[in-house]
Amino acid sequence: MSKVDTAWLRMDSASNLMMIVGVWVLRPGITLAALSERVRERLLPYRRFVQIARQDAAGAHWADDPDFQLERHVLARPLERQRGQSEQAALQDRVAHLTMQPLDPDHPLWQFELIEQYQGGSALVARIHHCIADGIALISVMMSLVDGGAPPPQRKSPKTARAGMEAAEDWVADSLIRPLGELTARALEVAGGGAAKSLSMLASPQQGLSDTLSQAMDIARIGGQLASDLAALALMPDDSPTRLKGQPGQHKRVAWCEPIPLDEVKAISKALKCSINDVLLSCVAGAIGAYLRHQGDDPRGKEIRAMVPINLRPMSDAWKLGNRFGLVPLVLPIGLDNPIERALAVRARMTSLKGSLQPLLTFGLLSVAGLLIKPAQDAMLSLFGRKTTAVMTNVPGPSEKLKVCGSTLEQTMFWVPQSGTVGLGVSILSYGGGVQFGVIADTTLCPDPQKIIDEFEPEFRRLLTLTLMLPWGGD
Repeated sequence: MSKVDTAWLRMDSASNLMMIVGVWVLRPGITLAALSERVRERLLPYRRFVQIARQDAAGAHWADDPDFQLERHVLARPLERQRGQSEQAALQDRVAHLTMQPLDPDHPLWQFELIEQYQGGSALVARIHHCIADGIALISVMMSLVDGGAPPPQRKSPKTARAGMEAAEDWVADSLIRPLGELTARALEVAGGGAAKSLSMLASPQQGLSDTLSQAMDIARIGGQLASDLAALALMPDDSPTRLKGQPGQHKRVAWCEPIPLDEVKAISKALKCSINDVLLSCVAGAIGAYLRHQGDDPRGKEIRAMVPINLRPMSDAWKLGNRFGLVPLVLPIGLDNPIERALAVRARMTSLKGSLQPLLTFGLLSVAGLLIKPAQDAMLSLFGRKTTAVMTNVPGPSEKLKVCGSTLEQTMFWVPQSGTVGLGVSILSYGGGVQFGVIADTTLCPDPQKIIDEFEPEFRRLLTLTLMLPWGGD
């Protein structure tokens, strides 16, 4: 197991389990038998899904599960509802419960739970431990489950993929890797071949300490950009104090909203000459600021830091799984009430990150963390927890809805894990012509994340209205 994957394996805590959690809503419903057959055919050829993560004195390694049973990992259960509770609220409760249930370490670290009857269809809750793969790789894996998908041997050659899979690969490559990889591309351009070589070596499970020291020297030769970015990471000021920052407990809640039309987001992006990502992140900042105001707090002048994952691998290697991403710290201006001013501030901050080597540095820190004993790893990674309020992911999906076992994938949500003392996760996913916001929160810090979700749409409408009122034409 690579040192980075080892670090993720050992990062579980009582407050935060290192699982990527996703929800698919399918109509009409599918059966457990159909799902099991699809998983057996498309998912199990990825060897990691039939292997156990074993820890030892040298770190960790993968071993085949001698008692693998698909029934342990793909199961069905009815949706339990309280009196007067909606189906969506009941599903959110179930997902929140599962986010705090550890996966069985004696077997492969993943599980799919199918709720066969949900809102006239079915709901699928997927949990996959982060040590298996990062979100980019897992999106590639999950696309193998859609109609027209293919297992990994066929994915190596585009000529062997069927039309449905070709479309899925196209949107992953065009919409996901290239836009979100802009920071990475510029970082590697600045770093040159030495950094790219070092990155590949850091991800190798076979490397020793001497290799690591050699890589550190390699990276050290990159020069001023590296020194500047390393200082920026080490000297990050603390977040503004808010009720969302503190010591998390051991219970979580999740929430999501109805999709916002993607065409309207694109219109704002064009009018303000900023990226779609800038528009969406500014709405996140506005929603959090509005939530704090409604809780009686004054967010004026306050900012919070969100760690944003950045992909560090070519899409052609995604099927190999593992973790190949870095993190960049984005400061969200939650204290700016004017939506236009806030969007332009986010644009300026994202622009300032381009060319940064921080994704490479955080990847390297995770690699080194995997070499350390767990207490030392925890102390090293606590830096991010102390300086961060949220983890945020933004994933563009296909513009057309996909099919799974003959049913339409109507909605899809996901959450990446928070680590250390971080208690808030925000996900943004565009799919089927809409943009979906999701929040996962520790209940000690945010008892009802639905109240944050409820602010997204109003903040977006404010931004849209003010954008339409701007003068037309000109530069």
